[in-house]
Amino acid sequence: MQELQSNEASDGEGRVEGDESGPQEESPRGRTFLANLVRELFQTERSAKAHPLVEAERLGDVPPAHALRAISAHADAVLSELPSLFGERGLPVSVGGSAVGQAFSVLRDHIADQLLSAERSYRGTLLGMRHGVDLVELIQYVAAAEGDTLLAAWCGRWLSTRRPLVEAAASELAWFAARPARATRAAKDCAVAHLLQGLVHGAELAAQQLRRLAALAR
Repeated sequence: MQELQSNEASDGEGRVEGDESGPQEESPRGRTFLANLVRELFQTERSAKAHPLVEAERLGDVPPAHALRAISAHADAVLSELPSLFGERGLPVSVGGSAVGQAFSVLRDHIADQLLSAERSYRGTLLGMRHGVDLVELIQYVAAAEGDTLLAAWCGRWLSTRRPLVEAAASELAWFAARPARATRAAKDCAVAHLLQGLVHGAELAAQQLRRLAALAR
């Protein structure tokens, strides 16, 4: 009898410990987990709206820029849905998350992108968009586990639209591969960016020379 009671002991949240099958009723920990993911989604979508547009402006009227603009347009539409989607569930309508996303965008534009080539900047933007796909996929799993089938369905619709857009952007890496001169050009076409890239390249060459000298001295 005691063994049976032990096997049926719950984790304190109304769930049987070790029972991972099927949708569950909402739990405090699951609710907190979902709230944290929702805050991250606001930040991620704000970045998905801003970064691709910046990248597209730098690239000009070329296929990779078209793919990026499509993702930005979808993120813009999603951001208009999120407040009502999460507000009616009592989940965070995270203005703060959007502000953080904006801050990262500013830091990237004024600091990080000064050091990047065009293709590395593009791949950095692509990495952030892939992160968004993983995030919404996780939200879908958590929503299903918490019994929120409508939110899980919304995530499914988001994924059915965004994932092909991100895959299309990834396929445009071939465009850079066919244009090495363009790919290795500074992401920001300004004197500061060219100067910083020159300094970084010089430092890399110096480091290589030092490694060769160290190897000869052994």
